[in-house]
Amino acid sequence: MTKTIIFPTLLLLAASHSAVAQSVASVPAQSVVTVGMQKPMPINDLFNHIEQNSRSLIASKTGVEAAQMGVETARSQRLPDISVQLSMSYIGNALLTDRDFSNVHGLKSPHLGNSFALEASQAIYTGGAISAGISLAELGKKQAETGVRLTRQQTRFMALGQYLDLYKVDNRMRVYRENIALTRQLIADIKERQQQGMALKNDITRYELQMEQLQLGLKQLQNTRSILNHQLCNTLSLANGTEIQPDTTLATVSCPKDGEAHWQNAAVATSPILEQSSLNVSIAKQKERLAKSELKPKVVLVAANNFDGPITFELPPVDKNLDIWYVGVGVKFNIGALYKSNKRIRQAAAETRQAQQLLDVQSEQINNNVNTAYTQYLQTYTELDTQRKSVELARQNYNVVNARYLSQLALVTDMVDASNLRLNAELQEVDARINIVYAYYKMKFVAGEI
Repeated sequence: MTKTIIFPTLLLLAASHSAVAQSVASVPAQSVVTVGMQKPMPINDLFNHIEQNSRSLIASKTGVEAAQMGVETARSQRLPDISVQLSMSYIGNALLTDRDFSNVHGLKSPHLGNSFALEASQAIYTGGAISAGISLAELGKKQAETGVRLTRQQTRFMALGQYLDLYKVDNRMRVYRENIALTRQLIADIKERQQQGMALKNDITRYELQMEQLQLGLKQLQNTRSILNHQLCNTLSLANGTEIQPDTTLATVSCPKDGEAHWQNAAVATSPILEQSSLNVSIAKQKERLAKSELKPKVVLVAANNFDGPITFELPPVDKNLDIWYVGVGVKFNIGALYKSNKRIRQAAAETRQAQQLLDVQSEQINNNVNTAYTQYLQTYTELDTQRKSVELARQNYNVVNARYLSQLALVTDMVDASNLRLNAELQEVDARINIVYAYYKMKFVAGEI
């Protein structure tokens, strides 16, 4: 998020509030850029737009749907396999010979052949392979759901940074417009004093040059706002030309000061990054279980029915149909797995250890990130207290210099310097309040609660 924007010298005239209001009203319309339809947007509305319109979040939710289909596919492996085969054929006459191919005889055979076969098999025991496959699919779905949460938080936090940057830029633009108006009034007063022989032409030139710098600074801020607004509109999938208006009450919102332990516990419980790492451990364990299942036999219940005709294994062939059915149990064991699967099992066990180690590393990083975010959050309150004191001192200094200026005991430049100190202090105080909001949501983001 934008931390600091350098301002040109800010000029103020020691005038009454009514004069200031009249001067602001006199700022030309061309100094204000109208982007398009204005859209007031509190933070809750910002998050609602992300939930409904974010393309990355929609894509993540589609991934959950695909993972759910994967779960259903894995569960279908528990259902029986049923195959049906039906065929019709033309059978030629049989030929009978001795072993030395002499004594050839032709045997008349029925020419129309039919075959119908029905076979069903049901896995009874697979060494845990099917259960492990289903567990892997379910863990994959949980990973996809966690990915949605992570994408939601990342998108929200990114949009919030752009949103608060808009707020800061709007605040700076307001200050620039006020100072342009006040500088215009100051130039007019200096011209009046010049006519009275109390000011030099060089003083007017100086402030006219300063006016150009202020107008350039305002234009740069307008361009910055346009860029930020465009990026935020894309993030929220809003129509081009929409001008987002941040909630101006954010600077007065009071954020809670829960202890660090609260946020550390929240991160352990809700962080999607930690949850993904934990799911990786579970997935690695299921893969290890799947590898071990290769060392176990597979037991299958089989049932079949064959209806064939004619009977061709009799000589001469019998022009009749023969129906045969059977049920039984089949056992299959891959002997090669005894010397092939050991390496695969050791590999899976190593991957499980690695996943656990990565989880420990991720937990440590999250702990450090929460500590850093919480420390920075408390620091923003210290900065706000400092800025409040700076505003108080700057206003006191301004009042003293203003009184001296009205008594003709201080120069205009002294008045301008005092005005600059006061306005910069007031501006930094507002920014400090916005920084508190940003730091608070950053802490929620790190803890997985935004």
